Amino acid sequence: MSELKVGIVGCGNISTAYLTLASQFAGYTIVACADINSALAQQQASAFGCRSASVEDLLSDPDIDLVVNLTIPAAHYEVTKAALNAGKHVYSEKPYVLSFEQGIELRDLADAKKLRIGSAPDTFLGGSHQTARSIIDAGDVGDIVGGSCFFYSHGMEDWHPQPDFFYQPGGGPVLDMGAYYISNLVQLIGPVKRVMAMSSKPQSQRTISSEPRAGEVIEVNVQTTVNAIMEFEQGAQITFGSSWDVWSSENNLIELHGTKQSMVIPDPNHFGGNVKLSDGETEKVLPPFKVLSTPNLEDASGVLKSNYRGIGLADMAVAISQGRDHRCSGDLALHVIEVMLRILASAESGQSETISTRCVRPEALPDAAAQRLLR
Repeated sequence: MSELKVGIVGCGNISTAYLTLASQFAGYTIVACADINSALAQQQASAFGCRSASVEDLLSDPDIDLVVNLTIPAAHYEVTKAALNAGKHVYSEKPYVLSFEQGIELRDLADAKKLRIGSAPDTFLGGSHQTARSIIDAGDVGDIVGGSCFFYSHGMEDWHPQPDFFYQPGGGPVLDMGAYYISNLVQLIGPVKRVMAMSSKPQSQRTISSEPRAGEVIEVNVQTTVNAIMEFEQGAQITFGSSWDVWSSENNLIELHGTKQSMVIPDPNHFGGNVKLSDGETEKVLPPFKVLSTPNLEDASGVLKSNYRGIGLADMAVAISQGRDHRCSGDLALHVIEVMLRILASAESGQSETISTRCVRPEALPDAAAQRLLR
């Protein structure tokens, strides 16, 4: 199987994870990185053994097959479009785009050029979430009738070195974190049919507490608490709460309730963790599938954790070589971004919003298939 040569555009915070983990995955090799800040691109290139380039030179390089778009969300559309026009496949960080119209345009452009689009998040391919998928597919939970999922934190200014853009249009907790939850729910039970939401913005300004800008005040121009109900095509109604106005929470989980059992699924921003099943009388704790839940990388505190960010890119690269569909597909990303945007629109209008896009559930990823995506 031939490997795709990959170039990264955007050398900010998230690029380190992709560059660090790339050697673990099959199907691609990162050969170059670029950023509008050339010094930052050179720094990452030197640290990870690839070459630095200008964005223009990277996009025009005939040896690069696929561009990984790690720019800020406001630049995702522009960079992805430029890469497609340059004849490159694209894998984008989330959110894929910031408007539904942009997503449709990029889909049509990729189709016309016979290119692939992929997008994060890929955490739903992790061992715990694929364990949950196998339980649902086996019918052990029964028909899913409802559930809940929540993302609660105190905000990005507590830890991110440059938190400003999270509080500007295109930011906010739904667009920043919602893709993890909604992508996972779609792979578990299928596409969303309709949404209804409410929102609030308790603070118009925030004070940065992270370095190097601790003490600076930034403006808040997005809703920072959003609560929604999602109605899925298969009938389930699932509550989704997201907030950057919460000091502490232990509820960043997914619960699904079926006609036979209830299931608790770990935080969809992570790859590992146990899945819990209960019929009301007994509870079972099921360990995750092993391959994509085995601890493999130390976090900032030196704790060994399961981190396989880039597995979606590996699956896409291998899928292109094999001529099959990839799991973190453009259709999935477009459906998820529409769901998130219509949640925000519903919160503003006070009316329910119908989802116009459809996508198929990504193919499940059992351990044997996951192992083939690792070196």
